Amino acid sequence: MHIEQLRDFCIAKKGVTEHFPFDEVTLVFKVMDKIFALSSLEAWEKGEQKINLKCNPEKAILLREEYEGVQPGWHMNKRLWNTVSLNSADVSDDLAKGLINDSYNLVVQGLIKKVKLQLENL
Repeated sequence: MHIEQLRDFCIAKKGVTEHFPFDEVTLVFKVMDKIFALSSLEAWEKGEQKINLKCNPEKAILLREEYEGVQPGWHMNKRLWNTVSLNSADVSDDLAKGLINDSYNLVVQGLIKKVKLQLENL
C-alpha cells in the first residue's frame, strides 16, 4: 500500500478529515474530530510504512501474537493502539484495510450520541 492509497482509503470514510496537529510530518486522520489513524510521512520516505491504529484491547493482544507486523502503538497508549507495519511480509493490504476499518468503527462507537447523529446526517 502506498501513502496515497492509505490517504484515499481513510479520507473516503464518512466524517473523516486529515490534519497535522503535532508537526509537519505526522499525518492524522480524524472522524468527527477524534483520531483513528496516524502515520509519519517522514518514516514513509525512509521506507518505514507504518500506521498507528486504535484497537480493542483484547484483539490488540491477539493481533500482536499472530502478526509480526503488528506491534504495540509507538508513542501511544499501548493497550488501545497498535503500530501496523504495512510493508511487513505478514500484513496484507486487506488486513491493513480491515484494521483501519476496525479503528474507525471503534472511534465512531465511542462518539457521544449528538455527534453520532451529526455523522449519520453527513
